[in-house]
Amino acid sequence: MTNKIRCEWCLKDALYIAYHDTEWGVPEHDDHKLFELLLLEGAQAGLSWYTVLKKRENYRAAFDNFDPVKIANYDESKLQSLSVDAGIIRNKLKIKAAVSNAQAYLKVKEEFVNFDQYLWQFTEHQTLVHHPKSLREIPVKTKESDAMSKDLKQRGFRFVGSTICYAFMQAAGMVDDHIITCWRK
Repeated sequence: MTNKIRCEWCLKDALYIAYHDTEWGVPEHDDHKLFELLLLEGAQAGLSWYTVLKKRENYRAAFDNFDPVKIANYDESKLQSLSVDAGIIRNKLKIKAAVSNAQAYLKVKEEFVNFDQYLWQFTEHQTLVHHPKSLREIPVKTKESDAMSKDLKQRGFRFVGSTICYAFMQAAGMVDDHIITCWRK
């Protein structure tokens, strides 16, 4: 495993390598996991993904394993306890956004067959495969992430700018941005 060529962003440690090798760019269609990824990408805003990845298990515990029904009904007491939880990013705006995002998620599920169908429409229900030679060739946003961001915001989601949406699309396998020399390509 150590002699494989990988995208250079993941060479930090075993946690990052495992994420790269088993999750990043792998098409995800489970509504619950897509919801989790969207909330985690929003928590990452202004920070590194590695910071969030190290805290992912803490997030799962703190946010009731990303149960959208429970999160949508968090009260001020729960929000206060989250704002002092050292295991997560304690940004109050991001914590409140998780609640509004859970509420918006539940509305999307009422309107569409499922969250998967809603999200994957932005890539016409297929993985967009790019062939970057280096990290410099990977965009931070695209017309697809712009469209996703705009639509999510109109539906009440927060912390879903185009850059966050593009990172989400990479994480959810809606986009394959592994560099051409990476063993995952």
